[in-house]
Amino acid sequence: MKIAVSGKGGVGKTTFSALLARSLEKEGKHVLAIDADPDANLAAALGIPDAEGITPIAEMKDLIFERTGAQPGTVGGYFRLNPQVDDLPDALSARLGNIKLMRLGGVKKGGSGCICPESALLRALVTHIVLARDEVVIMDMEAGIEHLGRATAQSVDKLIVVVEPGRRSIDTAEHIRKLASEIGLKRFSVVGNKIRGEADEAFLRKHLPDFDFLGFMPYDDALIEADLEGVSPFETASNAAGVVREMIERL
Repeated sequence: MKIAVSGKGGVGKTTFSALLARSLEKEGKHVLAIDADPDANLAAALGIPDAEGITPIAEMKDLIFERTGAQPGTVGGYFRLNPQVDDLPDALSARLGNIKLMRLGGVKKGGSGCICPESALLRALVTHIVLARDEVVIMDMEAGIEHLGRATAQSVDKLIVVVEPGRRSIDTAEHIRKLASEIGLKRFSVVGNKIRGEADEAFLRKHLPDFDFLGFMPYDDALIEADLEGVSPFETASNAAGVVREMIERL
């Protein structure tokens, strides 16, 4: 099962991704968790020790040069567009039980459409992860799907967009669905988060009437406290993990 998770910043997609990964691991699955959002910290949300010390792939200059034949930060010139990456998930992952975690990091673009050694390595790595790995793959992405190309998108089993009650979150969900349709990714669901009651759920259903809702996660102070204290949301007394397990059954 290959799942990509996206949504506007701050909606709780990293919390959802962590709960999803930990719940699947508890069911006996081997999980490869990919932090593809430069502003997120999926490692800490999973509860991986020394999460701050994990170096993003995009910042591994020696590795990028070794695999692509070009120095990071360069634009143009010659470099390998299909570098070897099949060994990287096992060699460069942080681990927690049967969960492996990789941080992709961000690519500093000189302009839209920039092709550089870092982006070539990351795109090849994501393609390998989605097409060739046999673990459950969960990708915590930024508010878009730029790491996914047409070849990988059609092999993603589900794109899940996390939304909260609010106009900007709804607009982001519409935008992500448009991007997904342009590359042929049609298996699309949304998860409502920070739901304070029936009114919030009704708001999201009203403004996203033709979206498939996978479920709704409650607003919970325990999750906020966990984030402030650097504790995995899976380790809290919140019932959010139970809600996510019900979503897994529907998946």
